[in-house]
Amino acid sequence: MIGLQIGLEMSVLPPRGAAPVVTARLRDLIAAGRWSPQEALPPERRLAAELGCSRETLRRALSALASEGLIWRHQGKGTFLGSAPSGGTLAAPVPLQQLLEIASPHDLIEARLIFEPALAAAAALAADGAAIKAMRQLARATGTAADWRDYEKHDDAFHKAIARASGNALLSGIYAHLVTMRGRARWQRHHDAVFRKARRLEYATEQSALHLAIVEAIAAGDPQAARQAMHDHLAAIRALLRAADNPERGTRNEFFIT
Repeated sequence: MIGLQIGLEMSVLPPRGAAPVVTARLRDLIAAGRWSPQEALPPERRLAAELGCSRETLRRALSALASEGLIWRHQGKGTFLGSAPSGGTLAAPVPLQQLLEIASPHDLIEARLIFEPALAAAAALAADGAAIKAMRQLARATGTAADWRDYEKHDDAFHKAIARASGNALLSGIYAHLVTMRGRARWQRHHDAVFRKARRLEYATEQSALHLAIVEAIAAGDPQAARQAMHDHLAAIRALLRAADNPERGTRNEFFIT
C-alpha cells in the first residue's frame, strides 16, 4: 500500500517554482515512509526530476525541511532523513554559493540591511579623496540612468565602491559574493517589478538623493551618519520590493519602459 500511495503521490507533479508545494510533497513522502531514519535521500538531480521541479526549487524545499529538523545535510555526502547524529558528527555549514542560489530577493535585501550600513560606517573612517569623488560620480549617475539596466549597473558599481572604500579586503570580498545574486533572474524580475511600480524620474531622483546622502556622510568622516544614510536607502528599497509583491496596490506609470 505504501508503494502504491507513493506512486500516486509522485504522479501529480507540482508546478515549477512552487517551493511550498514541493516542501509539502516531501513531507508527505517522509510521513509515508519513503526513506528510513538516517537514510540518504536521492541525489538532487534525480529527486528534482521525480518531483517535477527545478533544482533551485528543490534546494529551497530541502532548506525548509532542514530548518524544521526533518532532514540534515552533510557537505560532500548528501542529505539524510532525521536529525544529525550525536557524537560530534554534525552537518557541515551550507556553502555560501548554495545559500545564494536558494535565497530570495527579500533575503538579499535583509542581508544587505545588516551588512552594508557597517560597510558605509567603515568607509567614513577610511575613504580617501579619490574614492569619495568616484562614489559621488556614481551616485549622480544613478539619477540620470536611461533605463533600468543602466540604473542597475551604476547602482551596483556605487555599492561596490563603498565596500572597497571600507579598506577591509575581507568585508569587500564577502560583499562581492553576496551581491552576485543581483545578476540572477529572480532578482532581475523583482527589480524590474519595482521599477514598474514607480515613475522613472521620481524613483531616480529619490534614490540618487539617498546615494548622495551616503557619500556626504562618508566625506564628512561621520560613521554614524553614514550608517544611518545607508540604512535609510536600503529600507526604501525593501519597502518598494514589498509593494511590488502586493497586487492590490495596482501599478503606477512604468519606471522604465522595456
